[in-house]
Amino acid sequence: MTSAQVDAYLHRLGLARPPRPTGEALRELHLLHLRTVPFENLSIHLGEEIVLDGIRLLDKVTEARRGGFCYELNGAFGTLLAALGYEVEFLAGRVYDDEGRLGIPYDHMALRVRTAEGGVWLADVGFGTHSHYPLAFAERGEQEDPGGSFQVVEAGPDPAGVRGGDAPGSGDLDVLRNGAPQYRLEIRPRALGDFMAGAWWHSTSPRSHFTRSLVCSRITEDGGRITLSGRTLKSTAADGTRETRELETDEEVLAVYQECFGLELGCVPTVRNPS
Repeated sequence: MTSAQVDAYLHRLGLARPPRPTGEALRELHLLHLRTVPFENLSIHLGEEIVLDGIRLLDKVTEARRGGFCYELNGAFGTLLAALGYEVEFLAGRVYDDEGRLGIPYDHMALRVRTAEGGVWLADVGFGTHSHYPLAFAERGEQEDPGGSFQVVEAGPDPAGVRGGDAPGSGDLDVLRNGAPQYRLEIRPRALGDFMAGAWWHSTSPRSHFTRSLVCSRITEDGGRITLSGRTLKSTAADGTRETRELETDEEVLAVYQECFGLELGCVPTVRNPS
């Protein structure tokens, strides 16, 4: 990653280059990434190829000023953090569904980040509704965050027995939000290219929720969230107050993409595999 690419990335986030890779700087980078670079799956429905290559990911965030889903967002963010002097490792996760079942291998990507002070953090800017700040990786108690109450705990047996039952002590970790498991992490570091199969499955399979729906979402400056799902615009304030509006025309949709998410699109995306 060149110095110019680092500066372009930081410019999009609205930040100056931090003098040292500290925990405080990581918190600010994490929060502003969630506010600025939207979680979105539009490439899947616009017929754009998803390539897990560091340069391509950086170009998408800085040159095209787009967002992405977990592999793209955490891949790009991890590349930025490494260029700023952080020690970064890609971790593979499997996401829990509404019935408590685990998804496919390489279902999700998160980051383990070590700072100049020796702190170790779980950073994740690619999970949609999640923690606003990094989570302490070794902390097993409740961690309060504007996004909820989180825990990183030792994983128990696989609820579906997909892997033969992970016994406690396997090293896998479950990440919980408000007491509900969100995803299971392996602690073994992975390479960016290891996630290609997961990205391909999520961008092509009719069973993937990403191919069956449109989403573009980010945290707002007041700690709430704004989400555009197709033509439905949802705004949630930090106090939980919600407002929903249906957009009538293509012009309205494109204007919201630009004004609320900073995305300039040439056409309105349509769902590839409607559920």
